[in-house]
Amino acid sequence: MSGRRFAALPMYDFPHLASAHDDWWRAIAARLRADGVDAVPAALTRHRSHVDTWRDPQLLLGQACEYPLWKAFGNSVRLVATPRYRAPGCDGANYRSAILVRADDHAGSIADLKGRRCVINERDSNSGMNLMRAAVAPFAGGDRFFTSVSVSGAHVRSAQMLIEGGADVAAIDCVTFAHLSSADPALTGRLRILAWTPASPCLPYITARSTDGATLGVLRRAMTAALDDPAAGAAGATLLLRGFDFEPDESLQVVGDLERGAAALGYPRLV
Repeated sequence: MSGRRFAALPMYDFPHLASAHDDWWRAIAARLRADGVDAVPAALTRHRSHVDTWRDPQLLLGQACEYPLWKAFGNSVRLVATPRYRAPGCDGANYRSAILVRADDHAGSIADLKGRRCVINERDSNSGMNLMRAAVAPFAGGDRFFTSVSVSGAHVRSAQMLIEGGADVAAIDCVTFAHLSSADPALTGRLRILAWTPASPCLPYITARSTDGATLGVLRRAMTAALDDPAAGAAGATLLLRGFDFEPDESLQVVGDLERGAAALGYPRLV
């Protein structure tokens, strides 16, 4: 594959992490060029929607949410690696979402959230919707659980809506919550982790389905070398990266099992 290759890492590219993502990509890109990969982009692409990048056959390296990959994009991408993060709620290459309420909310368990207002970042989000649905399903009794489920467009906005009183509960993935806690402790200090959702693999690094096996191998070696390089390791540490699983499950079975499990309990939709 050659031509207008590009790289995009939108999943955790918050403003305060932009420079760390730039450094992280430059370290990977330098190693790709040194190993003979052609048309390696000098900078990350940020002007396109994440969904658009997942469809593009020129994607060299990206990161994606597992649920839409499982539902609609499996034929468009190959999984490069599942990252391992240093964040409370992570275990190896798996992560969970924190089920958040306001700090002064009297709820003591998930069951106490029945009849509350839920907010999710996206309807096809694994961390915001699929994991929340899996956590709620055992308590729903096959019936509506929340009074309403609104869509905020972003995990950070979901957290703000809780504080502003526009919603009562949200599920925010633990890596996002760790970054948000570091960047805005005044905001997260007004929230409380009520419970944790079931786990699923962390958001995978991906490449276009058309990427050949040799380039895939070079990508994996470059990511490992960049993380081990003290010059780039600081960026990796800022991004909470601790390593990678280079044998990811292409079928994303865990993600599908969570949906099927909720449906088996009579709760196929987050309502």
